[in-house]
Amino acid sequence: MFEIAPLSTSFSALITNKINNKTKPLGALGKLEFLAVTLAEIYSDNAGAWQQTLEITQPNLIVFAADHGIAAHGVSIAPSEVTQQMVMNFANGGAAINVFTRQCHWQLTVVDAGILVPVAESLGVLNQRLGAGTQAIHLQDAMTTAEVIKGFELAKSLVAEKHQQGCNLIAFGEMGIGNTSSASALMAVILNLSAADAVGRGTGISDNVFKHKIKLVQQAVDRIKVSQPTPNEPITLLAQLGGFEIVQICGAMLAAAELKIPIVVDGFICSAAAMVAKLINTHVSDYLIFSHASGEQGHAAMLDWFDAEPLLDLDLRLGEGTGAALSLPLIMAACGFYNDMASFESAQVDDVVTNQ
Repeated sequence: MFEIAPLSTSFSALITNKINNKTKPLGALGKLEFLAVTLAEIYSDNAGAWQQTLEITQPNLIVFAADHGIAAHGVSIAPSEVTQQMVMNFANGGAAINVFTRQCHWQLTVVDAGILVPVAESLGVLNQRLGAGTQAIHLQDAMTTAEVIKGFELAKSLVAEKHQQGCNLIAFGEMGIGNTSSASALMAVILNLSAADAVGRGTGISDNVFKHKIKLVQQAVDRIKVSQPTPNEPITLLAQLGGFEIVQICGAMLAAAELKIPIVVDGFICSAAAMVAKLINTHVSDYLIFSHASGEQGHAAMLDWFDAEPLLDLDLRLGEGTGAALSLPLIMAACGFYNDMASFESAQVDDVVTNQ
Protein backbone atom coordinates (compact mmCIF):
# COMPACT_ATOMS: atom_id res chain seq x y z
CA MET A 1 0.00 0.00 0.00
CA PHE A 2 2.92 2.36 0.70
CA GLU A 3 6.04 2.64 -1.44
CA ILE A 4 8.58 4.73 0.45
CA ALA A 5 11.95 5.35 -1.12
CA PRO A 6 15.01 5.83 1.07
CA LEU A 7 15.97 9.47 1.32
CA SER A 8 18.66 10.39 -1.21
CA THR A 9 21.92 11.80 0.13
CA SER A 10 22.96 13.15 -3.28
CA PHE A 11 22.73 16.74 -2.11
CA SER A 12 24.06 16.27 1.42
CA ALA A 13 27.53 17.65 0.71
CA LEU A 14 26.13 20.82 -0.88
CA ILE A 15 23.70 21.30 2.01
CA THR A 16 26.35 20.76 4.68
CA ASN A 17 28.80 23.05 2.93
CA LYS A 18 26.19 25.82 2.72
CA ILE A 19 25.47 25.55 6.46
CA ASN A 20 29.13 25.30 7.46
CA ASN A 21 29.98 28.46 5.52
CA LYS A 22 27.49 30.59 7.43
CA THR A 23 29.00 33.26 9.70
CA LYS A 24 29.22 31.05 12.79
CA PRO A 25 31.46 28.39 14.27
CA LEU A 26 30.84 24.85 13.05
CA GLY A 27 27.81 23.35 14.74
CA ALA A 28 27.11 26.49 16.75
CA LEU A 29 23.37 26.40 16.01
CA GLY A 30 23.11 22.89 17.39
CA LYS A 31 19.87 21.05 16.67
CA LEU A 32 18.76 23.80 14.30
CA GLU A 33 21.58 22.77 11.95
CA PHE A 34 20.51 19.12 12.03
CA LEU A 35 16.93 20.25 11.42
CA ALA A 36 17.96 22.39 8.45
CA VAL A 37 19.91 19.49 6.95
CA THR A 38 16.92 17.16 7.37
CA LEU A 39 14.52 19.59 5.70
CA ALA A 40 16.95 20.48 2.91
CA GLU A 41 17.63 16.82 2.14
CA ILE A 42 13.93 15.98 1.99
CA TYR A 43 12.96 18.99 -0.13
CA SER A 44 15.97 18.58 -2.43
CA ASP A 45 15.25 14.88 -2.94
CA ASN A 46 11.61 15.68 -3.64
CA ALA A 47 12.54 18.33 -6.21
CA GLY A 48 15.40 16.34 -7.71
CA ALA A 49 17.66 19.35 -7.34
CA TRP A 50 19.57 21.05 -4.53
CA GLN A 51 17.25 23.48 -2.76
CA GLN A 52 19.27 26.57 -1.83
CA THR A 53 16.25 28.05 -0.09
CA LEU A 54 13.67 26.31 2.08
CA GLU A 55 10.00 27.27 2.26
CA ILE A 56 7.31 25.77 4.49
CA THR A 57 3.90 25.91 2.80
CA GLN A 58 0.49 25.08 4.22
CA PRO A 59 1.74 23.30 7.37
CA ASN A 60 -1.02 20.98 8.55
CA LEU A 61 -1.61 19.41 11.95
CA ILE A 62 -4.24 16.68 12.01
CA VAL A 63 -5.72 15.45 15.30
CA PHE A 64 -7.21 11.94 15.20
CA ALA A 65 -9.63 11.03 18.00
CA ALA A 66 -10.97 7.62 19.04
CA ASP A 67 -12.10 5.65 22.08
CA HIS A 68 -10.59 2.53 23.65
CA GLY A 69 -12.36 -0.43 25.21
CA ILE A 70 -9.79 -0.69 27.98
CA ALA A 71 -10.89 2.71 29.28
CA ALA A 72 -14.01 1.08 30.73
CA HIS A 73 -11.76 -1.00 33.00
CA GLY A 74 -10.39 1.77 35.21
CA VAL A 75 -7.07 2.79 33.64
CA SER A 76 -7.72 6.53 33.59
CA ILE A 77 -9.05 9.30 35.81
CA ALA A 78 -11.46 10.27 33.02
CA PRO A 79 -14.35 8.31 31.50
CA SER A 80 -14.56 7.70 27.76
CA GLU A 81 -17.19 10.42 27.43
CA VAL A 82 -14.37 12.95 27.82
CA THR A 83 -13.03 11.98 24.39
CA GLN A 84 -16.17 13.26 22.70
CA GLN A 85 -16.27 16.31 24.96
CA MET A 86 -12.70 17.21 24.03
CA VAL A 87 -13.41 16.69 20.33
CA MET A 88 -16.21 19.22 20.67
CA ASN A 89 -13.77 21.50 22.49
CA PHE A 90 -11.36 21.16 19.55
CA ALA A 91 -14.18 21.92 17.13
CA ASN A 92 -15.11 25.03 19.13
CA GLY A 93 -11.49 26.26 19.27
CA GLY A 94 -11.03 26.09 23.04
CA ALA A 95 -8.30 23.48 23.63
CA ALA A 96 -4.56 23.89 24.00
CA ILE A 97 -4.01 22.55 20.49
CA ASN A 98 -6.29 25.25 19.10
CA VAL A 99 -4.36 27.96 20.94
CA PHE A 100 -0.97 26.65 19.84
CA THR A 101 -1.89 26.00 16.20
CA ARG A 102 -3.35 29.51 15.92
CA GLN A 103 -0.31 31.03 17.58
CA CYS A 104 2.21 29.05 15.52
CA HIS A 105 0.25 29.24 12.24
CA TRP A 106 -0.67 25.61 11.60
CA GLN A 107 -3.79 24.60 9.72
CA LEU A 108 -5.75 22.31 12.06
CA THR A 109 -7.98 19.39 11.08
CA VAL A 110 -9.90 17.30 13.62
CA VAL A 111 -10.81 13.73 12.64
CA ASP A 112 -13.25 11.35 14.32
CA ALA A 113 -11.44 8.05 13.82
CA GLY A 114 -13.82 6.15 16.09
CA ILE A 115 -15.11 7.85 19.23
CA LEU A 116 -17.99 6.20 21.06
CA VAL A 117 -20.61 8.74 20.02
CA PRO A 118 -20.02 10.90 16.92
CA VAL A 119 -20.39 14.66 17.11
CA ALA A 120 -22.68 16.68 14.89
CA GLU A 121 -21.31 17.09 11.36
CA SER A 122 -22.03 20.80 11.61
CA LEU A 123 -19.08 21.18 13.99
CA GLY A 124 -16.67 20.55 11.13
CA VAL A 125 -15.09 17.35 12.48
CA LEU A 126 -14.06 15.03 9.66
CA ASN A 127 -15.77 11.64 9.80
CA GLN A 128 -13.29 8.79 9.27
CA ARG A 129 -14.85 6.42 11.79
CA LEU A 130 -13.67 2.83 11.95
CA GLY A 131 -16.16 2.00 14.68
CA ALA A 132 -17.47 3.18 18.04
CA GLY A 133 -14.29 2.55 20.01
CA THR A 134 -12.05 -0.50 20.09
CA GLN A 135 -12.40 -3.68 22.11
CA ALA A 136 -10.58 -4.00 25.45
CA ILE A 137 -7.06 -5.09 24.50
CA HIS A 138 -6.39 -7.07 27.67
CA LEU A 139 -9.35 -9.33 26.79
CA GLN A 140 -9.37 -9.54 23.00
CA ASP A 141 -8.03 -7.95 19.82
CA ALA A 142 -8.77 -4.24 19.55
CA MET A 143 -10.06 -4.53 15.98
CA THR A 144 -9.85 -6.60 12.81
CA THR A 145 -7.05 -6.40 10.27
CA ALA A 146 -9.68 -5.24 7.76
CA GLU A 147 -10.33 -2.22 9.98
CA VAL A 148 -6.60 -1.49 10.09
CA ILE A 149 -6.41 -1.55 6.29
CA LYS A 150 -9.48 0.68 6.02
CA GLY A 151 -7.87 3.13 8.47
CA PHE A 152 -4.72 3.21 6.35
CA GLU A 153 -6.77 3.92 3.22
CA LEU A 154 -8.67 6.78 4.86
CA ALA A 155 -5.47 8.30 6.26
CA LYS A 156 -3.69 8.02 2.93
CA SER A 157 -6.51 9.82 1.12
CA LEU A 158 -6.51 12.62 3.70
CA VAL A 159 -2.75 13.17 3.47
CA ALA A 160 -2.96 13.14 -0.34
CA GLU A 161 -5.65 15.82 -0.17
CA LYS A 162 -3.50 18.02 2.09
CA HIS A 163 -0.53 17.52 -0.23
CA GLN A 164 -2.58 18.52 -3.26
CA GLN A 165 -3.55 21.71 -1.41
CA GLY A 166 0.14 22.63 -1.08
CA CYS A 167 1.07 21.14 2.29
CA ASN A 168 4.78 20.31 2.55
CA LEU A 169 5.01 19.85 6.34
CA ILE A 170 2.63 17.71 8.35
CA ALA A 171 2.10 16.76 11.99
CA PHE A 172 -0.35 14.59 13.87
CA GLY A 173 -2.01 14.69 17.25
CA GLU A 174 -4.43 12.44 19.08
CA MET A 175 -7.23 12.32 21.61
CA GLY A 176 -8.59 9.18 23.20
CA ILE A 177 -9.13 8.22 26.83
CA GLY A 178 -7.16 5.01 27.38
CA ASN A 179 -4.79 5.47 24.47
CA THR A 180 -1.64 5.55 26.59
CA SER A 181 -2.50 1.95 27.55
CA SER A 182 -2.64 0.96 23.88
CA ALA A 183 0.58 2.80 23.08
CA SER A 184 2.33 1.25 26.09
CA ALA A 185 1.28 -2.24 25.02
CA LEU A 186 2.56 -1.67 21.48
CA MET A 187 5.83 -0.34 22.82
CA ALA A 188 6.26 -3.22 25.27
CA VAL A 189 5.82 -5.82 22.53
CA ILE A 190 8.08 -4.05 20.01
CA LEU A 191 10.87 -3.42 22.53
CA ASN A 192 10.30 -6.65 24.48
CA LEU A 193 9.70 -4.78 27.73
CA SER A 194 7.48 -5.49 30.69
CA ALA A 195 4.39 -3.35 31.15
CA ALA A 196 6.01 -1.84 34.24
CA ASP A 197 8.78 -0.41 32.05
CA ALA A 198 6.38 0.88 29.40
CA VAL A 199 3.36 2.22 31.26
CA GLY A 200 3.21 5.82 32.47
CA ARG A 201 0.68 7.76 34.48
CA GLY A 202 -1.07 9.23 31.48
CA THR A 203 -3.50 11.86 32.70
CA GLY A 204 -2.07 11.74 36.23
CA ILE A 205 -3.57 8.64 37.81
CA SER A 206 -3.22 7.59 41.44
CA ASP A 207 -0.82 4.88 42.64
CA ASN A 208 -3.62 2.31 42.83
CA VAL A 209 -4.89 3.07 39.33
CA PHE A 210 -1.32 3.05 38.07
CA LYS A 211 -0.76 -0.48 39.43
CA HIS A 212 -4.07 -1.59 37.91
CA LYS A 213 -3.11 -0.07 34.55
CA ILE A 214 0.22 -1.92 34.56
CA LYS A 215 -1.63 -5.17 35.34
CA LEU A 216 -4.07 -4.79 32.45
CA VAL A 217 -1.40 -3.74 29.95
CA GLN A 218 0.70 -6.73 30.98
CA GLN A 219 -2.35 -8.95 30.42
CA ALA A 220 -2.65 -7.50 26.92
CA VAL A 221 1.03 -8.12 26.20
CA ASP A 222 0.90 -11.65 27.62
CA ARG A 223 -2.22 -12.41 25.59
CA ILE A 224 -0.31 -11.52 22.41
CA LYS A 225 2.79 -13.48 23.39
CA VAL A 226 0.69 -16.58 24.11
CA SER A 227 -1.19 -16.41 20.82
CA GLN A 228 1.78 -15.27 18.75
CA PRO A 229 5.20 -15.82 20.39
CA THR A 230 7.03 -13.47 18.00
CA PRO A 231 4.53 -10.77 17.00
CA ASN A 232 6.48 -9.20 14.16
CA GLU A 233 3.62 -8.60 11.73
CA PRO A 234 2.83 -4.92 12.27
CA ILE A 235 -0.65 -5.00 10.72
CA THR A 236 -1.61 -7.84 13.04
CA LEU A 237 -0.01 -6.05 15.97
CA LEU A 238 -2.08 -2.93 15.32
CA ALA A 239 -5.23 -5.03 15.15
CA GLN A 240 -4.35 -6.72 18.41
CA LEU A 241 -3.28 -3.73 20.50
CA GLY A 242 -3.89 -0.50 18.59
CA GLY A 243 -6.48 2.22 18.64
CA PHE A 244 -8.43 3.60 15.71
CA GLU A 245 -6.56 6.90 16.04
CA ILE A 246 -3.17 5.17 16.33
CA VAL A 247 -3.93 3.18 13.17
CA GLN A 248 -4.77 6.30 11.19
CA ILE A 249 -1.75 8.21 12.50
CA CYS A 250 0.47 5.29 11.48
CA GLY A 251 -1.09 5.19 8.02
CA ALA A 252 -0.85 8.96 7.66
CA MET A 253 2.85 8.89 8.53
CA LEU A 254 3.49 6.23 5.90
CA ALA A 255 1.46 8.20 3.35
CA ALA A 256 3.37 11.40 4.08
CA ALA A 257 6.73 9.65 3.76
CA GLU A 258 5.63 8.17 0.44
CA LEU A 259 4.98 11.74 -0.75
CA LYS A 260 8.32 12.90 0.75
CA ILE A 261 6.67 15.26 3.23
CA PRO A 262 8.55 15.92 6.49
CA ILE A 263 6.57 14.55 9.45
CA VAL A 264 6.64 16.27 12.84
CA VAL A 265 6.15 13.58 15.49
CA ASP A 266 4.40 14.57 18.70
CA GLY A 267 4.79 12.66 21.96
CA PHE A 268 4.19 9.17 23.34
CA ILE A 269 1.11 8.09 21.38
CA CYS A 270 2.34 9.39 18.04
CA SER A 271 5.75 7.86 18.64
CA ALA A 272 4.08 4.48 19.17
CA ALA A 273 2.35 4.92 15.81
CA ALA A 274 5.71 5.85 14.29
CA MET A 275 7.28 2.68 15.71
CA VAL A 276 4.72 0.52 13.93
CA ALA A 277 5.15 2.60 10.77
CA LYS A 278 8.90 1.88 10.89
CA LEU A 279 8.19 -1.84 11.21
CA ILE A 280 6.08 -1.60 8.07
CA ASN A 281 8.66 0.41 6.12
CA THR A 282 11.96 1.35 7.74
CA HIS A 283 12.46 4.28 5.33
CA VAL A 284 9.70 6.25 7.09
CA SER A 285 12.36 7.18 9.66
CA ASP A 286 14.09 9.40 7.10
CA TYR A 287 11.12 11.78 7.19
CA LEU A 288 10.50 11.97 10.95
CA ILE A 289 11.23 15.07 13.05
CA PHE A 290 10.68 14.40 16.76
CA SER A 291 9.25 17.53 18.31
CA HIS A 292 9.62 16.93 22.04
CA ALA A 293 10.45 14.54 24.86
CA SER A 294 7.19 13.54 26.51
CA GLY A 295 6.69 13.35 30.28
CA GLU A 296 5.52 9.74 29.82
CA GLN A 297 8.20 7.43 31.20
CA GLY A 298 8.34 5.18 28.15
CA HIS A 299 9.00 7.91 25.64
CA ALA A 300 12.75 8.02 26.30
CA ALA A 301 13.06 4.37 25.28
CA MET A 302 11.07 5.08 22.11
CA LEU A 303 13.38 7.95 21.19
CA ASP A 304 16.42 5.75 21.84
CA TRP A 305 14.96 3.10 19.50
CA PHE A 306 14.78 5.73 16.76
CA ASP A 307 18.18 7.18 17.77
CA ALA A 308 16.35 10.52 17.82
CA GLU A 309 16.97 13.76 19.66
CA PRO A 310 13.79 15.78 20.15
CA LEU A 311 13.74 19.52 19.58
CA LEU A 312 12.05 20.39 22.88
CA ASP A 313 11.92 19.06 26.44
CA LEU A 314 9.09 20.81 28.27
CA ASP A 315 7.69 17.92 30.37
CA LEU A 316 4.58 17.93 28.20
CA ARG A 317 2.15 15.01 28.54
CA LEU A 318 -1.07 16.50 27.24
CA GLY A 319 -1.13 14.92 23.78
CA GLU A 320 -3.36 16.57 21.18
CA GLY A 321 -0.26 17.32 19.10
CA THR A 322 0.74 20.19 21.37
CA GLY A 323 4.47 19.44 21.31
CA ALA A 324 4.42 19.16 17.54
CA ALA A 325 2.55 22.45 17.27
CA LEU A 326 5.10 24.26 19.43
CA SER A 327 8.00 23.07 17.26
CA LEU A 328 6.99 25.03 14.17
CA PRO A 329 8.78 28.27 15.20
CA LEU A 330 12.00 26.25 15.51
CA ILE A 331 11.43 24.69 12.10
CA MET A 332 10.89 28.15 10.65
CA ALA A 333 14.06 29.35 12.40
CA ALA A 334 16.03 26.51 10.81
CA CYS A 335 14.70 27.51 7.39
CA GLY A 336 15.41 31.16 8.14
CA PHE A 337 19.07 30.79 8.96
CA TYR A 338 19.55 28.38 6.04
CA ASN A 339 18.01 30.91 3.65
CA ASP A 340 19.13 34.27 4.96
CA MET A 341 22.18 34.02 7.18
CA ALA A 342 25.23 35.45 5.44
CA SER A 343 28.20 33.37 4.40
CA PHE A 344 31.73 34.35 5.40
CA GLU A 345 32.35 35.44 1.82
CA SER A 346 29.17 37.51 1.35
CA ALA A 347 29.59 39.22 4.73
CA GLN A 348 33.32 39.80 4.16
CA VAL A 349 34.09 38.14 7.46
CA ASP A 350 37.29 36.15 7.93
CA ASP A 351 36.54 32.44 7.69
CA VAL A 352 37.84 31.36 11.08
CA VAL A 353 36.37 27.90 10.57
CA THR A 354 38.35 26.65 7.56
CA ASN A 355 41.38 28.88 7.99
CA GLN A 356 42.49 27.57 11.37
